[in-house]
Amino acid sequence: MTTTSDAVPDARTVAAELSDAGVAGVTISWADNNGIPRSRTVPVSALPRVAETGIGVTTLFAVFDSSDAITYAHEGLSSPSGDVRLVPVLDGLVPLAGQPALAWAPGRILDADGAPWPYDQRAVLERQVEELGKAGLTALVGYEIEFGVYAEGGPDEFVPAHPGPAYSPHALLAVDEFMADVLRDFTANGLEIGQLHAEYGPAQMELSLAPSDPVTAADRQLLARQTLRAAARRNGLRLSFAPLPAQAAAGNGWHIHSSVWRDGRNLLAGNQEGPGAEGAAYIAGLLRDLPAVAAITAPTLGSLARLRPGFFAGAFAFWGVENREAPLRYVPGSKFLGSDHANVELKTSDASANPYLALAAVLAAGAAGVADELSLEPPVQADPGSWSEKERAEQKIALLPRTQAEQEAALTGNPRIPAVLGDDLLGAFLAVRRSDAAAAEDRSPDDVLAGLRWRY
Repeated sequence: MTTTSDAVPDARTVAAELSDAGVAGVTISWADNNGIPRSRTVPVSALPRVAETGIGVTTLFAVFDSSDAITYAHEGLSSPSGDVRLVPVLDGLVPLAGQPALAWAPGRILDADGAPWPYDQRAVLERQVEELGKAGLTALVGYEIEFGVYAEGGPDEFVPAHPGPAYSPHALLAVDEFMADVLRDFTANGLEIGQLHAEYGPAQMELSLAPSDPVTAADRQLLARQTLRAAARRNGLRLSFAPLPAQAAAGNGWHIHSSVWRDGRNLLAGNQEGPGAEGAAYIAGLLRDLPAVAAITAPTLGSLARLRPGFFAGAFAFWGVENREAPLRYVPGSKFLGSDHANVELKTSDASANPYLALAAVLAAGAAGVADELSLEPPVQADPGSWSEKERAEQKIALLPRTQAEQEAALTGNPRIPAVLGDDLLGAFLAVRRSDAAAAEDRSPDDVLAGLRWRY
């Protein structure tokens, strides 16, 4: 086993404290290759045992597709036989304010004998953070989370819970109790909100999570979903985190803000022209690998439907300073905010991305740019979607992949990002993407989006 000998006593202490607080069970959560949270819940009394030896779960979770169909097309997981062990990460355990009978913990998945399992996405990010450390780098990551708020109803009902107008306090009056519960529950669950507001689309809201180390950021992204859904249920509402809930709806991006640091110095610090040399190399690395990165951070058919020019979704491959059409939006520091505020926002990211894989891909691409000392072309401050094809060609700006096949080609043809996942996990990830694409062949775009609307 990879657990230490003092894990059981620690877990016993935690279990006793939870029991004294009236908590009955612990939900252990992870995300699959579609970004869909999965979980197992155990009684509090079982936590010491589970912390040491885990819970048995099927290996096939790695090849569930977005509709819960299982594909056997990946050779490494082509049989219904086999179990692995889901182990709670006790450092991330939180009693849930919105579900008082439960606590929540992120999970890692180990092989049946306790060894690392090659399909465990959390371990991929942990390894990438270690690789950053070997290069003398650390990273901070924060999320902007967009989602739609709707009235409860049947699976085909899609009734906005607030009428707008966009960014107005008037819009939030219709969901005032929900918003109050979100603010209270996030604080109680240890989630720091930067801001919360009505977004552009009907019924759409956005909140930002304060930056943290990458693994914690991915854990908190999953916890944020659990917290939001519990608050919605308590108020007779339901939420859609889908990249595009319907063709006429606004898309939901889950934007990744990252900064990279060396010796306590933010390498992205700079000015309105851009960061210094190493920070520019980090952005250049992201831009170089963006088609492959987007295949991880915006991987589903819903993601591809969201990537529309003119919708602030980042449909073209370029970078800009505070340019909201850019998939890579550089946010400079300032005298008012401080230079360490600087970061780069990836807009081609959504809830259908596994958060651990998404952050691993982002950090690997950026770190490779620093290692290779890449230079960065001048920023683009306009909307390339308004240009002619000739103008875009002159500026070497192309659309990001628009189909599953194009995304797969971009990912497998990249010399860096597949190595981050490893052959086994890459194979399972691609099998799931192909399964989604095959299932959609005889369905309308509206039907495909409707099938994803409540999944995340």
